[in-house]
Parts: sequence; structure tokens; C-alpha cells
Amino acid sequence: MPLTPLTAPVDPLSALGAWQQRLRAQFPILRGADAPVYLDSAATAQKPQAVLDAVHTYLVTANANAGRGIYTWANRTTELVERTRERVKSFLDDPDPARSTVHFTSGTSEGLRTIARDWLTEHLSDGDEIIVPFADHQANAQPWLEAQRLLAARGVRITVHDMPYEAESKDYDQAALARLVTDRTRFVAATHVHHIYGNDMNVHRIRDVVGPDVPICLDAAQSVGHMPVSTTDLDVDFVAFSGHKAMALPGTGAVWARGARGPAFTPGGWSGSPNTAGILSIEAAFDWLEAAGLENIDRWSVALGVRLTDGLSRLDSYEVLGCPLSLTADSDVQRRQGIVTFRHRDISSSDLGFILAEHGLMVRADGHCQARGGETDSSVRVSLHLYNTPEEIDRLLDVLATLDRRNGARA
Repeated sequence: MPLTPLTAPVDPLSALGAWQQRLRAQFPILRGADAPVYLDSAATAQKPQAVLDAVHTYLVTANANAGRGIYTWANRTTELVERTRERVKSFLDDPDPARSTVHFTSGTSEGLRTIARDWLTEHLSDGDEIIVPFADHQANAQPWLEAQRLLAARGVRITVHDMPYEAESKDYDQAALARLVTDRTRFVAATHVHHIYGNDMNVHRIRDVVGPDVPICLDAAQSVGHMPVSTTDLDVDFVAFSGHKAMALPGTGAVWARGARGPAFTPGGWSGSPNTAGILSIEAAFDWLEAAGLENIDRWSVALGVRLTDGLSRLDSYEVLGCPLSLTADSDVQRRQGIVTFRHRDISSSDLGFILAEHGLMVRADGHCQARGGETDSSVRVSLHLYNTPEEIDRLLDVLATLDRRNGARA
């Protein structure tokens, strides 16, 4: 009996091409043949027409403050805010929505700082220990150090351990983490997708290492809205995310708190007027993203990243940050989640950013707000979403290849 030939793997960029074109057309800022190439979605995502329409409809039909009136518009606004809380829970696959809470913020940074100041400082005792990722974004490092300082001012001394990393993969080092965990470990902060290396940090493995009782806080700024995020599967206790990175309005975000380990999460201080238009834009964005299909969004962004790293691997002048084994198209190592960061060996990253901008390619070129244990030199970050196209990646590679050839001619 003849062997059945193996089926060639399906290229997501071919299989999802028509799907992507239909969805890209829903972003007004990207319409037109002369539209610039936006490659900075890790900073903030563009907004589809459905989100813009939802916000406009609210502002011209029911704009009012929430929780501060008994008339129709105020009641309607309060209902929208509360409905968005429940929408966040369902979007994050909440295992126990009756028990969890959602607090709206301006983004991930404010959310993590709120957890640190209003929850962690009330949860720790003298001699307790926490583990924090100091090679990730500053937003997931500075708040915990601030909490340590606040506690020290009260006479409570805690130990802050650096989360260990594997040198090559840039993933968290699970074996080394296990050696850090003691019976005084009270809290672990982690990042879902790294904002420079683009890799999924395999947070699902941390629960097995730290045990069933230690609260885990997740910085999900680069995952929510880009890929499916299940709090049931990850078994974490806090998720902080930026709504504006998930296609909601600027200055929006939230903290989801499970409420199962430690005291209930209650933000301190008096709660002022909420950003009602921003909050309802989160609901509209989540509805749009789920209708588009988060699994396909993830597949598309990862495939674009593969196209870019494969092209960069053929250019001598560039160093791609992160795992060096996951660059080429035929690599079977975990791929980058739509974030690719690199440097040119002779051209400074800031100059390279200016050059790319002159060619209509909008990237981020700086230090990317790294915490103290991360990259020390600036770099160029390309961050992708479903509205980006293979042609845009090829256009970027063409410019980079021209610089590579010129650099080779000078060498």
C-alpha cells in the first residue's frame, strides 16, 4: 500500500488573506493607497469603525456621568459601565465571574500600580518575599519596588527577588524560579508576552512552580486583544491590560481581580468620574475582536513576524533580539507574537527610526521603557496587528536591505 504524502503546512498569510483584507478595510485611518505603514501596535492599536461608531452613538444619545444620577441618560451610562465589567470577565474567560471584580484604569501601568499600592501593601508582613520580572517593562517592575518602599516606611521589610530568565530563549527560567520559592513567597509578578522579544513567557507553567496558594499578577498589555487570553487556563489572580492596545480608545484599561487568593481587591481612595466613553469603547472593541476571531488574529500576526525575522536573518547588518533559534521560516521554535525588535550594527536605532519614517514606515526606536535588568541599548521595534499586510513587511525589508547593501559596500 503506497504511503500517503504529507500535507504541506498551510501558510496563514495565504489562507487568511481574504479575511484580513475585509477586516483591514474597517480601519478608516488606514484607508487609501497612500496610507502610511503603521508598525507600532505594541504602543497603541488602531481603531475599527465599529468602535468609533459605538463611541459616537453614546456621546450623541446618552452621554452622562455614571452612578451619579437617576435620570434616563445617567442610568443608561451606569448600565453600560457595569455591562462592560461583565464583558471584560467573559473576554478573559473568567472561571468565577460572580466572585471576581473589574476596575477600570487608564492602562496597564496604572493598573499594576493600583494593585501594588492598594492591595499588595495590605497583604504583606515583615519577612515576606515577592518575585518580580526586572527584564520586562518598567510598568511591571517599578510598582513593586514602590510597594517595598511604602512598606519599609511602616517598618515592614520585604525581600524582592528578580525573576530568573533563560539566557537564550529569553523565557522565564522555571527551574531557577523553583529555587527562589520559599514558604515566605507571597506574590509573583509576570508578563504574558514580552514587549521587546515578543515571546509568550509561558506563564501557565508558573502556577505549577509556585504552588496553589501564591497570587500571580499578569501584565497582559501585549496579549489582550492580540490572542486568546484565558484566566481559567492561566490560573492567575490579577490581569492588568490596556484597552487602547486592544482597539479601544486611548487612555483606557482595566484590572481583573480573581478574588480567590488573599484579601479582596479594593482600589483605595475616592472614585471620581469614570471615563465612560473609553469604558464602553472596551466593550465595543472586545465585541469586534471576538467577531473577527482572536485565534486568526494571533495566527496572522505571528506569520507576519516570521516573514520579517526570516528576511532579517538574511541581512548581515541586523541583530534580531530574542531567541536566535526562532528567526527563519523553517524554525520549529516558539514564534514571536507579532513583535520583532532589532538593531543595525552601524546605524543608531534613533537614526534608523528616522530613516524608516522618511519611507512612510512608523516604528518605535528607543529603549522601550525597559526595567533595570533588560536591554540597555536602544533598538527598533516593529509591532504588528491584523491590519498589517505581507506587502508592508516586504516594503520594510526592502528599505532595510538597501541599508544593508550600503553598509556592506562601506565595510
